[in-house]
Amino acid sequence: MKIAALTRLERNAHRVSEIIGVLAKYGLADLFKGWHYAWIQDRIQSFDGHHIPDLKFEERVRLAFTELGTAFIKLGQVLGTRPDLVGPEMARELARLQTAAPADPPDTVRKLIETELGQTPETLFAQFEDKPMASASIAQVHRARLPGGEDVVIKVQHTGILERMMPDLDILASLAELAEKHAPQVRPYQPSAVVRQFHHTLLRELDFTFERRNLEEFAAHFADDPTVHFPRPYPKFSTRRVLTMDRLDGILGTDSTALAASGANLNEFARCGATMYLQMIFRDGFYHADPHPGNLMLLGGGGVGVLDCGMIGRLDEDLAEGIEDMLMAVVNHNSTDLAEILSRLGSAPPGIPRDELRADLADFVADYTGQPIQEMDLSGALNGLFEIIRRYTITLPSRLSLLLRTLVELEGTAQQLSPEFSLADVIRPFYTSMVRRRLSPKRLLGRMQHAYRDWERLAESLPRYLGDFLTRARDGTFSVHLEHRHLDPIINRLVLGVMSASLFVGSSQLWSMRAPPTLAGVSVFGGAGYLLAIYLGWRLLRAIKKSGDINSQK
Repeated sequence: MKIAALTRLERNAHRVSEIIGVLAKYGLADLFKGWHYAWIQDRIQSFDGHHIPDLKFEERVRLAFTELGTAFIKLGQVLGTRPDLVGPEMARELARLQTAAPADPPDTVRKLIETELGQTPETLFAQFEDKPMASASIAQVHRARLPGGEDVVIKVQHTGILERMMPDLDILASLAELAEKHAPQVRPYQPSAVVRQFHHTLLRELDFTFERRNLEEFAAHFADDPTVHFPRPYPKFSTRRVLTMDRLDGILGTDSTALAASGANLNEFARCGATMYLQMIFRDGFYHADPHPGNLMLLGGGGVGVLDCGMIGRLDEDLAEGIEDMLMAVVNHNSTDLAEILSRLGSAPPGIPRDELRADLADFVADYTGQPIQEMDLSGALNGLFEIIRRYTITLPSRLSLLLRTLVELEGTAQQLSPEFSLADVIRPFYTSMVRRRLSPKRLLGRMQHAYRDWERLAESLPRYLGDFLTRARDGTFSVHLEHRHLDPIINRLVLGVMSASLFVGSSQLWSMRAPPTLAGVSVFGGAGYLLAIYLGWRLLRAIKKSGDINSQK
C-alpha cells in the first residue's frame, strides 16, 4: 500500500516538488523531516533559510493553502469544520480561506451551457449577461432572465475544474497515507480518513444536482414560514454542471454599511436567522452548514434569504439523541455523563485517562453553567469543549464536528449582525421542547417498540446462527482466527526459560552418571550443558531485570 502511495507521488513528482517547496517557504516542512526519501529531503534543504517566520503558525498554513490552489483551499475549508482535529484557532483561520478565482471567458461559458442544456444561452434565456456577478474556485454566477420573465442566476462550473484538481487529490491521498506511517504525531487524527471525507465532499460539491435537491428540501421544510426564503431551482435549466435558480433581491450580511442604512431591526434579523438554523437542526435534522454573513441576505420586510446550499449537514436519530444527551449533561452539571457521552459518540484512544478527562469536564461545566443563559458565551463554551476533546485525542464523527462548528459560526455571524445578540437565549425554547419530547409517553413507547423489534430480530436469527455453528463443528470446518500482537518477546523468554531448565536437568543426569567422555572424572557434555544452562539463565535474568517484568514487551 505504501508502495502504491510512492508510485502516485513519483507520477506527479513535479507537482509534489512544488507543494513541498511552498510548505518549506512557509516553514511548514518539518512534517517531512522524518521521511527517509532523498528527493524529499533535497527539496526541503533547498528552501532552508528562505521561509517566512514572522507570522503565526495558523496564518502560515492558510497562506500556504491559498498559494497551493483550489484543492488545498477546499481541503482547508473542510479542516476548518473539524476544530476537534485542528483546534478552534486553526479552524477559525482556515475558515478565512477565500475561493475567489478568475472567471472563464464568455465563449467558454456559452459552450459549456450549450453542451449541458443542448441549446445556446440566447435560445434558452430571454436575457443572459456575459459578465459574471462573481467567480469562485468551483463556479461563476451570471444574471439571466427566463422566457417567462423570471429573474434568475445561473451557476456555471469552471471548465475542466475536476481534471485540474485530480492530481492534487491523488497527491493528498498519498501524503496522508505516508504521514500515518512516518509522522506518529498526526496518526491519531486519521489524515487518510480526513482526505477521504474531503474527496467525497468535493465530488458532491462538483455535482450541482445535490445542491438543487438541497434547495428543494429546504424550501419544503419552510414552505409555511413567510420569513424564510431559499432560491427556487429550475430543473429544466439545470444539470450536474449548471444550476439555474431564482435571484433574491436584498442586502447581503457582509454589507454592513447598507444594512445600517436600511433602518431594519438587525437584532430581529439575527434572531430570525438563528431561529431558522435551530429549526433546521433540532426540528428537521437537515441544515445549511455554512452560515457566514455572505450566505445570508436581508430581504424586504425583514425576511431572511439563504444562499449557497452546497454544504449541508444531516443528523440521524442516534446522533441527535447523543447531542441532546450532551446538552442535558451540561445543564445538569454531570461531568461523568458528559465524559461517557463524548467517548461513546467519538473515538477515544484505549489508554485515555478517564479520571483526568472527568476532572477537566467538571471544570468546563462549572465555568459555563453558573451564569445566566442570556450571558452565556456559546462559542466560547464549544471552543473550550473542542480544546478538551483535542487534548485527549478524542476523534468526533465528522457530522457531529460539523454541527458544533456550524453553531460556533452561527453565533459569530449573528453577533456580527447584532452585537447584543445571544444564541444561547434563542436555544432555550428548543432545549425546553427537547426535554418535554424526551419525557413524553409517545417517545418512551417508541423506544420500547424499537427495543422489542431488536430482540425479535435477535430471537429470529439466533436459531439459524446456532444451527450454523453446530453444523460447522460437526463437519470439522469450524475455525477460530487468532491474531497475536507483541507476543514475540514473551514467547522468546518462555522458550529461553524452558531451554535453560531442560539443559540443567539433562546436564545433571550426565554429570551424575559420569557419561563419557570425561575429564578429571567429570562428564564433558554434562559440564558443557551446565555452563550453557547458566549462560541462558543469566540472559533471562538480565532481560527481566532490564524490563522489571517478565511480561514486558520491550
